[in-house]
Amino acid sequence: MERNISKSALELREKIEKAIQSHEITREDYDKIIHIITEDGHIDHHEKALLREFQTMIDDRDIRFVKKQI
Repeated sequence: MERNISKSALELREKIEKAIQSHEITREDYDKIIHIITEDGHIDHHEKALLREFQTMIDDRDIRFVKKQI
Protein backbone atom coordinates (compact mmCIF):
# COMPACT_ATOMS: atom_id res chain seq x y z
CA MET A 1 0.00 0.00 0.00
CA GLU A 2 1.36 3.39 -0.96
CA ARG A 3 1.76 5.70 2.06
CA ASN A 4 0.35 8.83 0.46
CA ILE A 5 -2.96 7.28 -0.56
CA SER A 6 -5.75 7.74 1.97
CA LYS A 7 -7.95 4.92 3.20
CA SER A 8 -10.97 6.60 1.62
CA ALA A 9 -9.17 6.82 -1.74
CA LEU A 10 -8.46 3.09 -1.61
CA GLU A 11 -12.10 2.35 -0.71
CA LEU A 12 -13.23 4.65 -3.50
CA ARG A 13 -10.95 2.89 -5.98
CA GLU A 14 -12.44 -0.47 -5.00
CA LYS A 15 -16.02 0.75 -5.55
CA ILE A 16 -15.16 2.37 -8.89
CA GLU A 17 -13.29 -0.71 -10.12
CA LYS A 18 -16.39 -2.79 -9.39
CA ALA A 19 -18.47 -0.44 -11.56
CA ILE A 20 -15.85 -0.52 -14.32
CA GLN A 21 -15.81 -4.32 -14.37
CA SER A 22 -19.59 -4.57 -14.61
CA HIS A 23 -20.04 -1.42 -16.78
CA GLU A 24 -22.99 -0.61 -14.50
CA ILE A 25 -23.75 1.29 -11.33
CA THR A 26 -26.90 1.79 -9.32
CA ARG A 27 -27.91 5.15 -7.93
CA GLU A 28 -27.38 3.70 -4.46
CA ASP A 29 -23.79 2.68 -5.25
CA TYR A 30 -23.12 6.08 -6.81
CA ASP A 31 -24.38 7.73 -3.62
CA LYS A 32 -22.05 5.48 -1.59
CA ILE A 33 -19.12 6.65 -3.71
CA ILE A 34 -20.03 10.29 -3.09
CA HIS A 35 -20.33 9.54 0.63
CA ILE A 36 -16.87 7.95 0.70
CA ILE A 37 -15.40 11.03 -0.94
CA THR A 38 -17.05 13.51 1.41
CA GLU A 39 -17.13 11.64 4.74
CA ASP A 40 -13.74 12.89 5.98
CA GLY A 41 -14.44 16.48 4.93
CA HIS A 42 -11.44 16.57 2.60
CA ILE A 43 -11.15 15.49 -1.03
CA ASP A 44 -7.51 14.64 -1.68
CA HIS A 45 -5.87 14.64 -5.09
CA HIS A 46 -6.18 10.84 -5.47
CA GLU A 47 -9.92 11.02 -4.81
CA LYS A 48 -10.30 13.93 -7.25
CA ALA A 49 -8.50 12.02 -9.98
CA LEU A 50 -10.56 8.87 -9.40
CA LEU A 51 -13.82 10.82 -9.37
CA ARG A 52 -12.88 12.73 -12.54
CA GLU A 53 -12.12 9.51 -14.44
CA PHE A 54 -15.24 7.84 -13.07
CA GLN A 55 -17.45 10.74 -14.11
CA THR A 56 -15.88 10.73 -17.58
CA MET A 57 -16.72 7.03 -17.93
CA ILE A 58 -20.32 7.76 -16.93
CA ASP A 59 -20.51 10.71 -19.36
CA ASP A 60 -19.07 8.54 -22.14
CA ARG A 61 -21.54 5.76 -21.22
CA ASP A 62 -18.77 3.29 -20.52
CA ILE A 63 -20.57 2.89 -17.19
CA ARG A 64 -24.36 3.09 -17.20
CA PHE A 65 -26.83 3.69 -14.42
CA VAL A 66 -29.12 0.75 -13.78
CA LYS A 67 -32.00 0.12 -11.40
CA LYS A 68 -31.20 -1.75 -8.22
CA GLN A 69 -32.03 -5.42 -8.56
CA ILE A 70 -34.27 -6.82 -5.86
